Amino acid sequence: MPITINGSPVPIPSDPRVSLLDLLREELHLSGTKKGCNQGACGACTVLVDGERIVSCLALAVQYDGRKVTTIEGLADGNGLHPLQAAFIEHDGFQCGYCTPGQICSAVAMAGEIARGMPSHVTGELDSGTITLTRDEVRERMSGNLCRCGAHNGIVDAILEVYGTADARVLEAAE
Repeated sequence: MPITINGSPVPIPSDPRVSLLDLLREELHLSGTKKGCNQGACGACTVLVDGERIVSCLALAVQYDGRKVTTIEGLADGNGLHPLQAAFIEHDGFQCGYCTPGQICSAVAMAGEIARGMPSHVTGELDSGTITLTRDEVRERMSGNLCRCGAHNGIVDAILEVYGTADARVLEAAE
């Protein structure tokens, strides 16, 4: 079975040592996903696999046979931007832009986690059934994605604009 990347089937690489990141960047020329630390520590290479975030530098492409991978290029709907991409522009959620694709993919998956009721370390009222997306909640959930330029305030503002007042039904539709 091939991997489905941004809606298109892609054959599994013949070399089982090829990372998902290298498949995306070097073989498919999808340069939006960035190679930062290549050790899984910075989040620049974050992509979605079946709606969940992973760091693609630590993932072997063969592991994702039959799975659905979405990169930053696959989030937009036709020529229109994903709402989070537009919010990043509006809130200046980037400076150099290197971490931005990973930040956006991570935030989209974060919205799905909240919709499924997955708490973070700072989530209060675990038995209330709802998770309030506060600045602290966003910062905790996005802590695996680093920005060397210091655009974290704009990133948090963009995420809160898109997902901050949404309920779980809206968040699920945003995935």
